[in-house]
Amino acid sequence: MEAGKLGFVPDTVIQELGWDEDVDDSLRTAIEAHTGNELVDGDVGLVVDGVILWWRDGDGDLTDDLVDALQDLAEGGFIWLLTPKVGRDGYVSGADIGEAAPVAGVSITTTTVSGDWVVTKLSTQRR
Repeated sequence: MEAGKLGFVPDTVIQELGWDEDVDDSLRTAIEAHTGNELVDGDVGLVVDGVILWWRDGDGDLTDDLVDALQDLAEGGFIWLLTPKVGRDGYVSGADIGEAAPVAGVSITTTTVSGDWVVTKLSTQRR
């Protein structure tokens, strides 16, 4: 999947949360190439333009992790929530995402599939 088609923009800083050995490295590489920057982790303490959050069933509480993802996110930024697609270990239902998003203060804008992952783009709501 091309990073630009997912809504990533050149010259932006993207934070990556929830990395594990099962992530899609080709998507990570595509995001870095498209934005022109390496992905940063949650320990950097920078304000970031966007966040990719790899999340699987069993990773904890989705609402809490979405709220945590907002911590360093610039106003107007996006969270790309990546969850395993149907049939993969750690699959997360769309209903679970639909319940967690508004409680965390974000809304679903688009959902697409990239390899073995479902990519749900979330935007911050006006506070």
